[in-house]
Amino acid sequence: MPPLLAVPNVSEGRDEAVLTEIAGAFVSGGARLLDLHRDPDHHRSVFTLAGAPRTLAHALLAGISVAIERVDISDGRGQHPHVGAVDVAPIVHLEESDRGAAAAEALLLADLLGQRLHLPVLLYGELAGGRARAQLRAGGPSTLDVRIASGEIVPDFGPRSLHPTAGATLVACRSPLVAFNLELSPPAGLAEAKRIAKAVREGGSSGIRGLRAIGISLLRDGQPPVGQVSMNVEDPESLPLRDVVKAVRKEAEGASLAAGELVGLAPAAAFEDFPPDLPMPSFDPSRQIIENALGL
Repeated sequence: MPPLLAVPNVSEGRDEAVLTEIAGAFVSGGARLLDLHRDPDHHRSVFTLAGAPRTLAHALLAGISVAIERVDISDGRGQHPHVGAVDVAPIVHLEESDRGAAAAEALLLADLLGQRLHLPVLLYGELAGGRARAQLRAGGPSTLDVRIASGEIVPDFGPRSLHPTAGATLVACRSPLVAFNLELSPPAGLAEAKRIAKAVREGGSSGIRGLRAIGISLLRDGQPPVGQVSMNVEDPESLPLRDVVKAVRKEAEGASLAAGELVGLAPAAAFEDFPPDLPMPSFDPSRQIIENALGL
């Protein structure tokens, strides 16, 4: 059986010492660290871990325990939507036949977080009837706290109120998705990135099914901020990145794309016929293509 993957997103992208401590806890707990993507603009880091069933959930528990001690979201950090110090912690299955094992691991993780760390856990995706992350993140931690207090939302595991500094964690079982960013060339800034994101995401004027997108601003030393379209592709086999790049270029109305960026890992199918003229300066196929990283 191929290992299961986990992709915990931590709301810390600037303190290298904290991230090293969290990574060490994941590894000492029994997981294999495949990738750590640190993003100071989003103030968010994405860990990609691999491990056997049951071992993986306990490794996540070890790392998340460190994260909730070291990361305080009460300062309203970062541009990326979030509701917790460990905002999401999905368990990922590579084969359809492993869906059941991934679902069991996700539920075990949710129970461990609630029971051992007293952290409220909300399920999303197929474990919650299709409920989306965005439905839970809307308005941030303060809004979620009000919705829980009113009874509109009830945590699936753990206490019925947010952790004072670590908020809540969202847990799911899913197949691989792709987190992909496109940086616009100057002078395009935040307004342009938001306009493009609104157009191309599912439900937008040129919306693509299964594409989630937001616009953010990237800071560059001594230079004006530039815009970035930050996206999640939920089914990369049906929606390869070449089509995402094409859609963003069309909406950019002549503005060029400075660079692409893969956050974490992606299946090989996502990069089929990828446009060779788009720079991907930090992309390492040997490490960031799932099949290569796992030797499959």
